[in-house]
Amino acid sequence: MSSILQEGDSLAAVDLGSNSFHLVVARYEHGDLRVIDRVRETVRMALGLRPDGTLDPERHRRALSCLARFGQRLRDLPPERVRAVGTNTVRRLRNPRAFLLPAETALGHPISVVPGREEARLIYLGVAHGLPRSRERRLVVDIGGGSTEFIIGCEFAALETESLQMGCVASTLRFFDDGKLTRKRWQRAQTEIEVELQQFAAAYRALGWKEAIGSSGTARALGAINEALGHGDNVVSRAGLDEIRERLLGAGEIERIRLPGLSDDRRPVIAGGAVILDTVFRALGIDRMRVCDTAMREGLLYDMLGRAAQTDPREASIEGLASRYGADRAQADRVEATALRLFDQVAADWTLDDEHRMWLAWCARVHEIGLTIAHSQHHVHGAYLVGQSDLFGFAHQEQQALAFVVRAQRRAIPLEVLNALPDRLAGAASRLAVLLRLAALLHRARTPEPLPDIAVKAGERSLRVALPRQWLDAHTLTRADLDQERKQLAALNLKLQVAAV
Repeated sequence: MSSILQEGDSLAAVDLGSNSFHLVVARYEHGDLRVIDRVRETVRMALGLRPDGTLDPERHRRALSCLARFGQRLRDLPPERVRAVGTNTVRRLRNPRAFLLPAETALGHPISVVPGREEARLIYLGVAHGLPRSRERRLVVDIGGGSTEFIIGCEFAALETESLQMGCVASTLRFFDDGKLTRKRWQRAQTEIEVELQQFAAAYRALGWKEAIGSSGTARALGAINEALGHGDNVVSRAGLDEIRERLLGAGEIERIRLPGLSDDRRPVIAGGAVILDTVFRALGIDRMRVCDTAMREGLLYDMLGRAAQTDPREASIEGLASRYGADRAQADRVEATALRLFDQVAADWTLDDEHRMWLAWCARVHEIGLTIAHSQHHVHGAYLVGQSDLFGFAHQEQQALAFVVRAQRRAIPLEVLNALPDRLAGAASRLAVLLRLAALLHRARTPEPLPDIAVKAGERSLRVALPRQWLDAHTLTRADLDQERKQLAALNLKLQVAAV
């Protein structure tokens, strides 16, 4: 976010869920957010996801129509005040860009794809802000349309996060595809779901929690039924869930389900959601789950608020990565300082902003973490670690852009990786890679010797670097490296000129 929020500013979050799309608009007032508008549309993208990873044309059309309507509501908001994210179904598309390009056009704003664990962190952030503050650990379970997220957190921090490929839409299709509800199918579903839960159930139980929370549509729907059946308000109880299961099985078919408190919109997917939660209760030893009204879209809003207040979780993720893989902090600091000196001179000409400056700083801090694997090809190893690690705060495309910059810090520039990035990220990523390359090259000797004044002038397809002649004459290896760099940057259609002054 490019500026600190002012009183009365509005923020908006768009959540492209596998079952429903959500738009939430909030106003910044007295240091907090007040929701002023909500829009929800049932799109059920997960129903249109084919086995080959393509999206059914009808679901595609419904998604774009919904986003166009959302876009009309967002028309007057500046881009930096809007954040839109895609979740499980978008993650599973064979070619996400084929969906994202028209989707971004319809919405009028970029759409990021968040990894499962980042989705879990955002869910927890939204839930934590929707409940009274507590220092006790909480378990949050969010059953979406295509995935289910599990988080143990304390106050506003997520301590453990997991994301499994099971949701109310996907599980209804998987276990009750013909609409038949039988005890045998229910038990088979529970067995398969429990196998997935075994990956972390013991660790979660060992860590423990004071209260279990259910968020998003399935939890709210089951909570409404639980209340209508007389098993408690604003909760899902073990007794209530048992009765819900028996009534679903008694109906025999999805079309014949009649449960008090169940909406017609939720009826087609309630069986998949209920069997997931039934299994979760059993596997994690839950007897009672409180239902929360807030979820990931509110988490997105508070994440934006945190970034504006300079409490960006991405900073902690990068610091953690640098520490985990033993980055040479002194060398990283030298490279970062020089890269930012170069950045500040070319930012205006290359249309780079404060967000890009942070990206460059982060890449400099972790540019050598691949050395923990091997010196040979360490830039490739480092890019893999950056691209594949769970980094809280980063969308998938942002993480891939940073991985490209780290990969492109030396030797041949991987154009195939660059070309795979969204256009809105590729241009900046290529220019940040150039700056990181030059900074790393100038500090190749790894000594604390300060660099001389460097004057840099950028054009659309050119970069002029001016260094003192005396310094260049004393650093012949660096001068030779700069000469070689001309050939490498030509791959980006960039002409490098090195001037001795």
